[in-house]
Amino acid sequence: MKFYSVTPNQDVTAWIVKLEDVAPESEFEAKDDAIAKARELAQENTPSTLSILDNEHNVVKKERF
Repeated sequence: MKFYSVTPNQDVTAWIVKLEDVAPESEFEAKDDAIAKARELAQENTPSTLSILDNEHNVVKKERF
């Protein structure tokens, strides 16, 4: 199973899609764009889990594909 996450960068100026919480896949200015890309990647690589984090790096939503 692959684990994807959408997390803000250090100064919350961009949102990063990460694989396994290690390798950044993509970086986006808008959180919604990052979430859309992460969902696309997760659906293409099932089974997978997507964690969406807020500005303080707390998990606000988890999705399974």
